[in-house]
Amino acid sequence: MDLSYLWFGIVGFFFIGYFILDGFDFGVGMSLPFVARNNEERRVVINTIGPVWDLNETWVIVGGASLFAAFPMWYATLFSGFYLALLLILISLILRGVSFEYRHQGKGAKWTGLFDTFIIIGSVVPALLWGVAFANIIQGVPIDENGNFTGSLLTLLNPYGLLGGVVTLALFFMHGLIYLALKSEGEIRDRARSLAVTVGLVAVPVGGGWLLWTVLQHASVSHVLVIVAFALLTALALVAAILLTRSGADGKAFAAMAMTIAFAVLTILSALFPNVMPSSTDAAYSLTIENASSSTYTLTVMTWVAAFALPIVLAYQAWTFWIFRKRVTVASIPVSAH
Repeated sequence: MDLSYLWFGIVGFFFIGYFILDGFDFGVGMSLPFVARNNEERRVVINTIGPVWDLNETWVIVGGASLFAAFPMWYATLFSGFYLALLLILISLILRGVSFEYRHQGKGAKWTGLFDTFIIIGSVVPALLWGVAFANIIQGVPIDENGNFTGSLLTLLNPYGLLGGVVTLALFFMHGLIYLALKSEGEIRDRARSLAVTVGLVAVPVGGGWLLWTVLQHASVSHVLVIVAFALLTALALVAAILLTRSGADGKAFAAMAMTIAFAVLTILSALFPNVMPSSTDAAYSLTIENASSSTYTLTVMTWVAAFALPIVLAYQAWTFWIFRKRVTVASIPVSAH
């Protein structure tokens, strides 16, 4: 088996993990002004992801590092061409992380309100821009014969790219609300469930439209049936998540929502294959799995490292969620944080 194709799958796996895990962090952050009525309830909302958000965020670091090592040409073109969008994502993630740590350090409503705003902004911006970025990657961007991106930030703000951003925004919002329902009790859980269903009813037509657009864009490729299959699985999992949320089956709804995001990323990867970054300037300039990958020796070493390290990372992630599996309530928050 060609190791470059294996690492295309591994990089995809890391981003699936990142979007599932940090995706609900984004959703919880976006939910603050909608499900919390006072500071105590906002503390409950934030504490549902307090023990895990930083661990979830490391998946994008691992994914980016793997991309750099396995596909240096892809990494160079992507990060140089999309640097403004990725810089905005990075600033937003830093702003959100700082807010989690410093929100409770001061006194007064203005201090906490400021950092609550930063948490919301730091959740909305990445949720939107990740979708814009990946939508543009599979649609194709202007790349010259040297693999250089020749567009600008405005190039990425096209109808298909923006719709992709709205889709990820809606999916992550719903994902976070379902997670919040799973991890909270009482009125917060009820509000989260109700809003999750509402957001889901918006996500179905928006996401369905974007998936259909994606399929039509790639109707001529030989593996179009694979793209259609993953798109249908995405839609079915999303509908299942809505129905399970309405019935109060929070755990099953969360699993269905995780499957929705996983199938959505698999739709993107299958639409991209065998390219990693198609060129809209000339198809001959496109970066592919083969011409953008590292040497066989590099990929071999990386494969052995991944075979050893990945099970440990997955085990630690599972252990963390098991330790912090209990629901969060107002009563569980220290008096000093009220």
